[in-house]
Order: sequence, then C-alpha cells, then structure tokens
Amino acid sequence: MDDRMRKQLAFALEIDKEKNIFRQTHLSGHGRNENDAEHAWHMALMAYLLKEYANEEIDIAKVMVMCLIHDIVEIDAGDTYAYDEEGLKTQKTREEAAKERIFSLLPDDQKQEMISLFDEFEAYGSPEARFAHALDNLQPLMLNTSNDGGDWKEHGVSAEYVYGRQIKTKLGSRKLYEVSDELIRGQIRKGNLPDRKE
Repeated sequence: MDDRMRKQLAFALEIDKEKNIFRQTHLSGHGRNENDAEHAWHMALMAYLLKEYANEEIDIAKVMVMCLIHDIVEIDAGDTYAYDEEGLKTQKTREEAAKERIFSLLPDDQKQEMISLFDEFEAYGSPEARFAHALDNLQPLMLNTSNDGGDWKEHGVSAEYVYGRQIKTKLGSRKLYEVSDELIRGQIRKGNLPDRKE
C-alpha cells in the first residue's frame, strides 16, 4: 500500500466516528436520536430526489458531496443544536480546528478539495451550497414534524426561531421554503410549536 492510499484509508476510518455523534433530532416515528452520518446520508439522497427544485442549475454530485461532508467536523467539535445560542457562539472556532485536523489526514490535493467544498458550503458560496443548505434545513424539519414537534417542545423552541433558521432555505430553493412554511404552519395549528418563545 502506498502513502497516498494509506492516508485515504486513514481518513475513511476516521470519518466512521461521525456515526457516534448524536444530534438533538430524533428519527421519524419517535425513534432514537439521529446521528450525524444518518443526517448526511439522508440529506444527500434528498438532494438527488429533489434536485429539480433548486433555484439555479446545480452540479448534483457536488451538492451530494457537500451534504456528506458538511458535519464531519463535528467528530471533534460536537453537534451544536441549531437553537443553542451559547453553543453557536463558539461553533465556528471549534469547527475550524476540527476541519484542519480531520481533512489533514488526506493527501494534500484531496485535503484542499474537501476544505474548499466545506468552506463553500459554509459561506453559501454557490448554487450548490445554497441548495445543500436548503436540505440541511428541511431534513430535520421533516423529522421533527413527523414526531409532533417533540424536539422543539423539549428545547422550548418557538415558530419564530424555526422561521429564523428556515428563511435561508429560500436562497437555495423557493419551492422547498414553501414546503417548510407549510410544515411549520401545520405544527403551529396542531399546538406543537408556539408562535413565540414563552
């Protein structure tokens, strides 16, 4: 085995740890907490299925890779809940250090490629990044809706906060934002999501 393959396989083994990073979101059917790898896989497949709803022409393979790598940094940085105001203050710093360590396991050309894709995603820097973000917003919303807003209830989240997160969905897909809005309004009507934080 040459050095290049050794590095690639070391990275492949390292990212297996993503399966141990559990999110606040629960699986559909009131299941256990979802892990980061499941979230990424679900997003990537949704990207392929829903590609026709992107606002702009996209390279779907690039979107899918963004979906698959966007939370790898949480192996070191941990999952930061979307509505955790304190955790969000340090998220960028934690994730930057993790990005450097984890992607440095790869051969330099692949390290640079992965970091470039990760940074593009974080910056909403392309049609692909904006569409991947739309899926990153929609996927947990779908799961939470399927669970009668259980995660929102547990964390005292209001519709105001959920809309605050979903508003950027429009940048990648106006159609998926319409779907998100419909799901949120349905949860408000059912009493699973208060309008404002109490």
